[in-house]
Amino acid sequence: MTRPVTVGLNGTRASDAAADWGAREADLRMRPLRLVSAWEWQPYSHAPLTGTETPEQWSRRLPGETAARLAERYPHLAIEADQLTGPPPEMLCRAAAGAELLALGTAGLGALRGFFLGSVAMATVAHAHRPVVLVRPDGAAPGPAGDDGGVGEQAAAPVVAGIDLGPTTDGVLRFAFEAAAVRAAGVEIQYCWNPPVGYVQGIGGDLRWRTDIAEEGMHMVRSLLAPWSQKYPRIAVRVRCEVGSPARHLVDAGAHASLIAVGRRTNRYWPHEPRIGHVAHAVLHHSPAPVAVVPQD
Repeated sequence: MTRPVTVGLNGTRASDAAADWGAREADLRMRPLRLVSAWEWQPYSHAPLTGTETPEQWSRRLPGETAARLAERYPHLAIEADQLTGPPPEMLCRAAAGAELLALGTAGLGALRGFFLGSVAMATVAHAHRPVVLVRPDGAAPGPAGDDGGVGEQAAAPVVAGIDLGPTTDGVLRFAFEAAAVRAAGVEIQYCWNPPVGYVQGIGGDLRWRTDIAEEGMHMVRSLLAPWSQKYPRIAVRVRCEVGSPARHLVDAGAHASLIAVGRRTNRYWPHEPRIGHVAHAVLHHSPAPVAVVPQD
């Protein structure tokens, strides 16, 4: 069975942006597109949204109208439209379980230079067992990436992967290389760390420490990349080992990325409790590029 690219709809501009992104992604991956909306019956909610239309009728109509709009732009794309009944986070997680990935929209905060993740999006990202991509409204795709240190030259903006050498690394790398392959893009690996306060005394010692740890980090990252570079030999790979806030470096990288991939760990003490992580949380709220949160396998 071919897994579709699934998009969760709620009628907002961000939702429309996610639908457009999902259609392009399904077309790139040569997979079907599934559009879903989730409606939950509320015993005290009787006011119609517009005219005499009820929320249930609006939720049922939304996927079909979005599918018709996208079918005009992608006539060869197989599109399925479904209305689901139940709590939206639960329904979206179920939809994601059978999908290649799930795309959702995030609402912009304007001058605050951030994006608002509603409770439905946050709960879905935290609980889904498949990658969830958060797409911002009016997100213009960045232009071609410049060749400033990588091997080779690609036509599309790179896919950025934020890794920490932990248990989520392999899943993030797999997702990043697969996404780059369908885009004919490069992969940029971001490995960042924050030194402990007072770890090194003096300017000279600090410079030596930064050089040593950067070389060690570069060696470990390239070892992890070896099998993926062998599997995808035509993809240009650039590795950046940086000192400082991982979230800040990833958000900055979003200005020239087509997509950012970060991992989501399972809490080893409470494996059934959701955990997004502070880095992924910050990147989700502030990255100008779409962000894929890849759960630990």
